[in-house]
Amino acid sequence: MNEEIQFILDSTKEAMDNAVAHLKKQFLNIRAGKASPAMLGSVMVDYYGTQTPLSQVANVNTPDGRTITVQPWEKSMLQEIERGIAYANLGFNPMNNGETIIINVPPLTEERRRDLAKQAKSETEDSKVSIRTARKDAMNDIKKNDDVSEDLKKNAEIDIQQLTDTFVKKVDELLSHKEKEIMTV
Repeated sequence: MNEEIQFILDSTKEAMDNAVAHLKKQFLNIRAGKASPAMLGSVMVDYYGTQTPLSQVANVNTPDGRTITVQPWEKSMLQEIERGIAYANLGFNPMNNGETIIINVPPLTEERRRDLAKQAKSETEDSKVSIRTARKDAMNDIKKNDDVSEDLKKNAEIDIQQLTDTFVKKVDELLSHKEKEIMTV
Protein backbone atom coordinates (compact mmCIF):
# COMPACT_ATOMS: atom_id res chain seq x y z
CA MET A 1 0.00 0.00 0.00
CA ASN A 2 1.13 3.51 -0.76
CA GLU A 3 2.80 5.37 2.15
CA GLU A 4 0.57 8.42 1.72
CA ILE A 5 -2.56 6.30 1.89
CA GLN A 6 -1.22 4.47 4.95
CA PHE A 7 -0.54 7.83 6.60
CA ILE A 8 -4.10 8.96 5.87
CA LEU A 9 -5.49 5.71 7.35
CA ASP A 10 -3.31 6.03 10.46
CA SER A 11 -4.23 9.66 11.08
CA THR A 12 -7.93 8.83 10.58
CA LYS A 13 -7.73 5.97 13.08
CA GLU A 14 -6.00 8.28 15.55
CA ALA A 15 -8.72 10.94 15.16
CA MET A 16 -11.41 8.31 15.72
CA ASP A 17 -9.55 6.93 18.76
CA ASN A 18 -9.47 10.48 20.15
CA ALA A 19 -13.24 10.80 19.66
CA VAL A 20 -13.83 7.58 21.62
CA ALA A 21 -11.40 8.65 24.38
CA HIS A 22 -13.18 12.01 24.64
CA LEU A 23 -16.54 10.24 24.94
CA LYS A 24 -15.22 8.02 27.75
CA LYS A 25 -13.97 11.13 29.56
CA GLN A 26 -17.35 12.84 29.13
CA PHE A 27 -19.13 9.74 30.45
CA LEU A 28 -17.08 9.99 33.65
CA ASN A 29 -18.71 13.37 34.30
CA ILE A 30 -22.21 11.89 33.97
CA ARG A 31 -23.00 10.38 37.30
CA ALA A 32 -24.71 7.04 37.45
CA GLY A 33 -26.10 7.07 40.97
CA LYS A 34 -23.02 6.17 42.97
CA ALA A 35 -20.50 8.67 44.26
CA SER A 36 -17.21 9.04 42.38
CA PRO A 37 -14.25 11.41 42.76
CA ALA A 38 -14.62 12.18 39.04
CA MET A 39 -17.87 13.98 39.88
CA LEU A 40 -15.78 16.82 41.30
CA GLY A 41 -13.37 16.84 38.35
CA SER A 42 -14.70 20.15 37.03
CA VAL A 43 -14.41 21.98 40.38
CA MET A 44 -11.92 24.84 40.38
CA VAL A 45 -10.72 26.43 43.63
CA ASP A 46 -9.22 29.86 44.22
CA TYR A 47 -5.77 28.91 45.54
CA TYR A 48 -3.93 32.10 46.52
CA GLY A 49 -5.46 34.02 43.61
CA THR A 50 -5.11 31.27 40.99
CA GLN A 51 -7.92 29.02 39.77
CA THR A 52 -6.67 25.50 40.50
CA PRO A 53 -8.35 22.08 40.02
CA LEU A 54 -9.68 20.65 43.28
CA SER A 55 -7.55 17.51 42.85
CA GLN A 56 -4.40 19.67 43.18
CA VAL A 57 -5.31 21.15 46.56
CA ALA A 58 -7.06 18.24 48.30
CA ASN A 59 -7.59 14.49 48.49
CA VAL A 60 -10.98 13.45 47.10
CA ASN A 61 -12.28 10.06 48.29
CA THR A 62 -15.48 8.04 48.29
CA PRO A 63 -15.75 6.06 51.52
CA ASP A 64 -19.07 4.58 50.35
CA GLY A 65 -21.45 4.74 47.39
CA ARG A 66 -23.32 7.81 48.66
CA THR A 67 -20.57 10.00 50.15
CA ILE A 68 -17.63 12.01 48.81
CA THR A 69 -15.05 13.37 51.24
CA VAL A 70 -12.66 16.18 50.40
CA GLN A 71 -9.66 16.59 52.67
CA PRO A 72 -7.66 19.74 51.88
CA TRP A 73 -3.90 19.72 52.29
CA GLU A 74 -4.18 23.10 54.02
CA LYS A 75 -7.01 23.66 56.52
CA SER A 76 -7.20 27.30 55.47
CA MET A 77 -8.55 26.09 52.10
CA LEU A 78 -11.81 24.64 53.53
CA GLN A 79 -13.91 27.76 52.79
CA GLU A 80 -12.45 28.16 49.29
CA ILE A 81 -13.13 24.51 48.46
CA GLU A 82 -16.72 24.81 49.69
CA ARG A 83 -17.14 27.94 47.57
CA GLY A 84 -15.63 26.17 44.54
CA ILE A 85 -18.04 23.24 44.89
CA ALA A 86 -20.98 25.66 45.16
CA TYR A 87 -19.83 27.65 42.09
CA ALA A 88 -19.44 24.44 40.06
CA ASN A 89 -23.24 24.15 40.28
CA LEU A 90 -23.24 20.35 40.60
CA GLY A 91 -26.29 20.27 42.85
CA PHE A 92 -24.30 19.17 45.90
CA ASN A 93 -24.58 20.61 49.38
CA PRO A 94 -21.10 20.42 50.98
CA MET A 95 -20.84 20.11 54.79
CA ASN A 96 -17.72 21.23 56.63
CA ASN A 97 -16.71 19.51 59.88
CA GLY A 98 -13.59 21.63 60.47
CA GLU A 99 -11.13 19.18 58.90
CA THR A 100 -12.86 17.71 55.87
CA ILE A 101 -15.75 18.50 53.58
CA ILE A 102 -18.40 15.82 53.35
CA ILE A 103 -20.79 15.67 50.41
CA ASN A 104 -23.82 13.38 50.52
CA VAL A 105 -24.77 12.35 47.01
CA PRO A 106 -28.56 12.09 46.82
CA PRO A 107 -30.09 9.13 45.00
CA LEU A 108 -31.23 9.89 41.46
CA THR A 109 -34.91 10.29 40.65
CA GLU A 110 -36.37 8.55 37.60
CA GLU A 111 -36.71 11.90 35.79
CA ARG A 112 -33.08 12.80 36.53
CA ARG A 113 -31.97 9.37 35.27
CA ARG A 114 -33.80 10.01 31.98
CA ASP A 115 -32.12 13.44 31.69
CA LEU A 116 -28.70 11.88 32.28
CA ALA A 117 -29.43 9.21 29.66
CA LYS A 118 -30.32 12.00 27.19
CA GLN A 119 -27.07 13.77 28.05
CA ALA A 120 -25.16 10.53 27.41
CA LYS A 121 -26.92 10.18 24.03
CA SER A 122 -25.99 13.75 23.15
CA GLU A 123 -22.32 13.14 23.98
CA THR A 124 -22.44 9.96 21.88
CA GLU A 125 -23.84 11.88 18.92
CA ASP A 126 -21.01 14.42 19.25
CA SER A 127 -18.51 11.56 19.11
CA LYS A 128 -20.20 10.09 16.04
CA VAL A 129 -20.00 13.49 14.33
CA SER A 130 -16.27 13.61 15.10
CA ILE A 131 -15.81 10.12 13.68
CA ARG A 132 -17.75 10.98 10.52
CA THR A 133 -15.78 14.20 10.12
CA ALA A 134 -12.54 12.21 10.31
CA ARG A 135 -13.95 9.87 7.64
CA LYS A 136 -14.93 12.79 5.40
CA ASP A 137 -11.50 14.42 5.74
CA ALA A 138 -9.77 11.12 4.93
CA MET A 139 -11.99 10.51 1.89
CA ASN A 140 -11.23 14.02 0.60
CA ASP A 141 -7.48 13.51 1.15
CA ILE A 142 -7.58 10.26 -0.79
CA LYS A 143 -9.52 11.80 -3.68
CA LYS A 144 -7.01 14.69 -3.88
CA ASN A 145 -4.06 12.30 -4.08
CA ASP A 146 -3.15 11.98 -7.79
CA ASP A 147 -0.10 9.74 -7.24
CA VAL A 148 -2.22 6.70 -6.46
CA SER A 149 -4.14 4.37 -8.76
CA GLU A 150 -7.94 4.29 -8.72
CA ASP A 151 -7.89 0.73 -7.33
CA LEU A 152 -5.80 1.78 -4.33
CA LYS A 153 -8.10 4.76 -3.77
CA LYS A 154 -11.18 2.50 -3.79
CA ASN A 155 -9.55 0.01 -1.40
CA ALA A 156 -8.53 2.84 0.94
CA GLU A 157 -12.08 4.24 0.90
CA ILE A 158 -13.43 0.79 1.78
CA ASP A 159 -10.89 0.53 4.65
CA ILE A 160 -11.90 3.94 5.96
CA GLN A 161 -15.59 3.02 5.84
CA GLN A 162 -14.88 -0.21 7.75
CA LEU A 163 -12.87 1.78 10.30
CA THR A 164 -15.77 4.22 10.65
CA ASP A 165 -18.29 1.40 11.12
CA THR A 166 -16.08 -0.20 13.78
CA PHE A 167 -15.75 3.02 15.76
CA VAL A 168 -19.44 3.90 15.50
CA LYS A 169 -20.26 0.41 16.81
CA LYS A 170 -17.79 0.90 19.69
CA VAL A 171 -19.41 4.25 20.57
CA ASP A 172 -22.89 2.68 20.50
CA GLU A 173 -21.69 -0.10 22.83
CA LEU A 174 -20.30 2.52 25.24
CA LEU A 175 -23.66 4.33 25.17
CA SER A 176 -25.70 1.18 25.86
CA HIS A 177 -23.40 0.30 28.76
CA LYS A 178 -23.66 3.84 30.21
CA GLU A 179 -27.45 3.93 29.79
CA LYS A 180 -27.75 0.60 31.60
CA GLU A 181 -25.52 1.97 34.37
CA ILE A 182 -27.60 5.17 34.65
CA MET A 183 -30.98 3.43 34.67
CA THR A 184 -29.97 0.80 37.26
CA VAL A 185 -31.43 1.81 40.62
